[in-house]
Amino acid sequence: MEAKTLGTLEEGKDYFKVAPGVWGMKIVFVNIFMIADNDRWVLVDAGLPGSANRIKKMAADLFGENKPPASIIFTHGHFDHRGAINNLLKIWNVPVYAHPLELPYLTGKSAYPPADPTVGGGMMTLLSVLYPRRPINLGSHIQALPENGSVPFLPDWLYIFTPGHAPGHISLFRTRDKVLIAGDAFVTTKQESAFGALVQPKCLSGPPKYFTPDWVASKESVKKLRDLHPVIAATGHGKPMQGKELTLGLDNLFENFKEIAVPAHGRYVNEPARANKRGVQYIPSNPIGSLTAVTVFALTGLAAFTAIRYLGKQH
Repeated sequence: MEAKTLGTLEEGKDYFKVAPGVWGMKIVFVNIFMIADNDRWVLVDAGLPGSANRIKKMAADLFGENKPPASIIFTHGHFDHRGAINNLLKIWNVPVYAHPLELPYLTGKSAYPPADPTVGGGMMTLLSVLYPRRPINLGSHIQALPENGSVPFLPDWLYIFTPGHAPGHISLFRTRDKVLIAGDAFVTTKQESAFGALVQPKCLSGPPKYFTPDWVASKESVKKLRDLHPVIAATGHGKPMQGKELTLGLDNLFENFKEIAVPAHGRYVNEPARANKRGVQYIPSNPIGSLTAVTVFALTGLAAFTAIRYLGKQH
């Protein structure tokens, strides 16, 4: 697969090929993935609310009508990665897997730490105070991934525990050809910018700054993934990346993580939120003063209005 075609939409379709047996689809600003294994397939993440029909159509096109996935796997449970899950489970009665530390947010027990709209970078950051962070409850559908790193129904794949952006964040790695689905452990666009999020110019970056509550863990997760020496990486935001561009990008990101990834200021820069199997246990205080907060929320309202008008024109 040539670098220039990696991530290009399949002819006449709205999804793209990542690697043999792996496809992705961009839903506004977030990606979902489908992985085939012999006569089975698995869905990775569930996109934004309202995207169930697009996901179902992609699945039917790739695998045939009435061919549900063997399972759905969450890299993590943030709103943009779980949005269509309830509607999908009405269509497909299948198990959903996540890391044990992610279960509190998928069983109704804990909200995620608050977003941080002060970290800078653009409209997506300012809008982050509006992003849902409350838990959902998937009931008997949700199951913990095995402790040994294996991935149910995908024998060629391992999951890698990559916390930082979320307490139970995972990435998926196919050992035989070193294909990586990184989730939001790192991304390949500037997700803090509305332009970056929607247009997705290529740029290997750290996890979205506005929703990352533990920067020390995040750096260690980037190192873990870099040391796997992936050949191709597909991320939750941005276009797939491969070869030398990916290798050099991951080296640069890890070696200059503070300058590239960590915001200059923000709620979680000096002290992380803390979580365990019961969910979030500690959130550092908000460092911004009341006047700054008013300014931030005023800008957020303006940004929200602009974004809604922009998206309305696109769809």
